[in-house]
Amino acid sequence: MAEAHARAHGRGTQQEEQCAPGEAWTRVKSRLRGELGEDVYASWFRGVEIDNVAAGVIHLTVATRFLRNWLRTHYYDAVLRQARGEWPEADRVEFTVRQPHFTVEPPKENPVMRQASPHVVADRTALPMPLRTGYDGFEGSPLDPRLTFNSFVVGNTNKLAHAAAKQVALSSANPQSPFNPLFVHGNVGLGKTHLLHAMAWEVTRQKPEAEVLYLTAERFMSGFVQALRARDALAFKEKLRNIDILLIDDMEFLQGPTIQQEFCHTLNSLIDGGRQVVVAADRAPTHLDKLDMRMRSRLGGGLVAEIKAMDYDLRHKILEKRAAEACAETDGLEVSDTVLAFLAERLTESGRELEGAVHRLRASYQLTDEPVTIAVAEQIVRDLMRGAEPRRVRIDDILRTVSKHYGVNRGDLLSGRRNRSIVRPRQIGMYLAKLLTSRSLPEIGRRFGNRDHTTVLHAIRKIEQLMSDDTQLREEIELLKRLLRD
Repeated sequence: MAEAHARAHGRGTQQEEQCAPGEAWTRVKSRLRGELGEDVYASWFRGVEIDNVAAGVIHLTVATRFLRNWLRTHYYDAVLRQARGEWPEADRVEFTVRQPHFTVEPPKENPVMRQASPHVVADRTALPMPLRTGYDGFEGSPLDPRLTFNSFVVGNTNKLAHAAAKQVALSSANPQSPFNPLFVHGNVGLGKTHLLHAMAWEVTRQKPEAEVLYLTAERFMSGFVQALRARDALAFKEKLRNIDILLIDDMEFLQGPTIQQEFCHTLNSLIDGGRQVVVAADRAPTHLDKLDMRMRSRLGGGLVAEIKAMDYDLRHKILEKRAAEACAETDGLEVSDTVLAFLAERLTESGRELEGAVHRLRASYQLTDEPVTIAVAEQIVRDLMRGAEPRRVRIDDILRTVSKHYGVNRGDLLSGRRNRSIVRPRQIGMYLAKLLTSRSLPEIGRRFGNRDHTTVLHAIRKIEQLMSDDTQLREEIELLKRLLRD
């Protein structure tokens, strides 16, 4: 009886493990965050996913080979130890690189056929043609089928605007939207147009019969001027006032008192009638000096969401997603996380700049068949880089950069701790100090925790020896050198 109960209990335990490995893995990651610290967790574990647990093996998936190798080398023991808190019988962990997965979900249109280059996967599904929104014979600006919510990368600097845009799109059937008008503002290339296109696609998908009109300010002005010339301005205004959702891009370019007055009337009519209005501009409504006070007040009366400059994490996520898409479309193309980290550190202006860098890397590979290394990446995107002359490297810069890259505290680098996870970054820091500064070995030793010059010499020789056999280490150090010099 007891044995039967034990067997039943064992089966129940196995079923629970099989049913909810994701929940158990979430608890494991929470414990890893507590053990390793927020910086290390954010750098290496946030994107690690669990596949399954079978025969004592915990199968985890990661986005890149670089990340797989790094976790195997540096955090295998920590992962296995914490995972055994959920799966006591586990005896090992397997890290594998998952296949890139991404989708585009605009409404279906006729696919565009094109000849694939030798490096392009032949059976890739082509994107539909751009769609023009319109209503009652009035033609709007074209919608890009790539610009959907699925392809928008969310980070700390754009999450409010993204959440608001998605809420508006999902509430398209509700005549009393809580965010009307929705005003999105931010500098060029941060994703305003992407969100407007994504909203138009989503509303069309949710409610195919909805009357959706997406216009640039220039297109609105052009349409109104043509209507005036044709003495059809009244019909023009009535058409606009009967649509379900109006999306206006580049509002800062709306000029002329007559056009502004008519747009203000249209805006009031739509909002008062329960129709949704979304506006994007490069600055907040109160700073649009060319608009009259009434319009600025009405535009600021709903939700105003700013998209701020991208931080490093968001830039890296965008590059990672675009590189995964490029690699999935291009046979043999590989872009290492080291290259992505280098680009994310140096390209800071806009998402278009990041996407342009990935397009160039892909084109270079297709034309030359050369692997994408940091040297190749730097040469290709040199004109996108900001800053001219290389700056003078200081040991403080090296300590800060190495600490950030390897997720260790500066105090640990200077301490007497002998953990491998600290010794190796410390040795790399000493090697870089000798290579990039004019400091003597004794001076370097003093700056790295009052160490003897023989310790510094040993570290330099050790790193040189490892670099001769380890391609990944050579790439890492090349990345650090460029980050420090630029």
